[in-house]
Amino acid sequence: MSRQNNEPPQLQRGLKSRHITMISLGGTIGTGLFLASGGTIAQAGPGGALLAYALIGIMVYFLMTSLGEMAAYMPSAGSFSTYATKFVDPALGFALGWNYWYNWAITIAAEIAAVSLIMKYWFPDSSSALWTIMFIVVVLTFNFLSVKAYGEAEYWFAMIKVATVIVFIVVSFLMIFGILKGEDPIGFENFFAGDAPFNGGFLALFGIFLAAGFSFQGTELLGVTAAETDDPAKSIPKAVKSVFWRILIFYILAILAIGLIIPYNDPRLLSDDIATSPFTLVFDRLGIAFAASLMNAIILTAMLSAGNSGLYAASRMLYQLAVEGKAPKMFMKLNKRGVPIMALLATLAVGSLAFLSSFYGDGVVYIWLLNASGLSGFIAWLGIAISHYRFRKAYELQGRDMSKLPYKAKWYPFGPLFAFIVCLIVILGQNYTAFFGGIDWEGILVSYIGIPLFIALWLGYKIKYKTKIVPLKDADLD
Repeated sequence: MSRQNNEPPQLQRGLKSRHITMISLGGTIGTGLFLASGGTIAQAGPGGALLAYALIGIMVYFLMTSLGEMAAYMPSAGSFSTYATKFVDPALGFALGWNYWYNWAITIAAEIAAVSLIMKYWFPDSSSALWTIMFIVVVLTFNFLSVKAYGEAEYWFAMIKVATVIVFIVVSFLMIFGILKGEDPIGFENFFAGDAPFNGGFLALFGIFLAAGFSFQGTELLGVTAAETDDPAKSIPKAVKSVFWRILIFYILAILAIGLIIPYNDPRLLSDDIATSPFTLVFDRLGIAFAASLMNAIILTAMLSAGNSGLYAASRMLYQLAVEGKAPKMFMKLNKRGVPIMALLATLAVGSLAFLSSFYGDGVVYIWLLNASGLSGFIAWLGIAISHYRFRKAYELQGRDMSKLPYKAKWYPFGPLFAFIVCLIVILGQNYTAFFGGIDWEGILVSYIGIPLFIALWLGYKIKYKTKIVPLKDADLD
């Protein structure tokens, strides 16, 4: 398949700076923070959880600056898939694009499954099918109308999550210092109780390190939105600078607050029930009678946000793959509002079919689909680090003026190299326990299935089209 001679139809630049900032923020603040943060503190102690999230946060910062440099200079809906094609190898771009599309399509299926469980908290006897259909209709409507409608919906979804985290942090620290409700100050007693602040040693810290990586996934949405941003040269750098600090502050302060208020050995921290979410426990302690219902509503917002963004990101990636001749031409079709309608419907259809597979054969197929997508986000991050390293090398080799870059990533080449190494450690260490005390082959297959699938895509395209690594002097920088 080769690129078409005629110019492809164009996407609409309907996203403002405030939209992309909130889209990136919303992409990372979700159930990982609201529900799973308690488990990380229980396993590695409050100090271990803080250290793990800080290290992953630093890596994500370097990834975002790398992606920001390329996206501000060369905005594309294909993002790192397009950059890998231009600066590394078309086969790598093909594999990254399809890997990322598949990841979001399966994520949509997971969100569909979760929404009906969330709704049954309020309506235990209601039909799951009803909530499933409503969820699909809502995310499809926001994406179908226009990119501006998607951006506006995501802005308000993200705003609810951000406001919740801010209120939680403020309330928590008022309780810690004894300002709220006239209680005695909680102080730092819980932070150092028992084996805290570090519990479980290095292996516990390493396990949380992996979990923290999943919590930060979604930040790369910034690159996908660049093609539909009204002024990417200004908006992307602004978003990169603000989003990282907000995410890091939100995660670090929220985890610090939980670690100070709730002892790490409190068994409720290990539960994934909304009623025992660390956020619910703190709001409950404050005397908010409907704390669990409030958190349930916020987690529902997070699910809608994830489904909304997933459908957007996957449809744009599929559209760009079609533009570059790496997917069927039909996915290039745009409606009059600049929405890639066929890519949108195909993504939603695959997500819905994956969801339906959870009802057959005890959900075995669905579990395997989820496992296969588990490492996709980290593989995408690896692609960003490699592409940026070679982009800058090509830019310098071809004698381009560095001052012409709208945004310049700091600490190059350390940034992309550090991000590459950390991502590789996370990918390879995904299920390190399977290699101890007799090899657990099934555990290895379940955890690492995403790697051979990615390699098959990469090598399949490479062998068929005989692609080669792009020489730096020939890299397309226009």
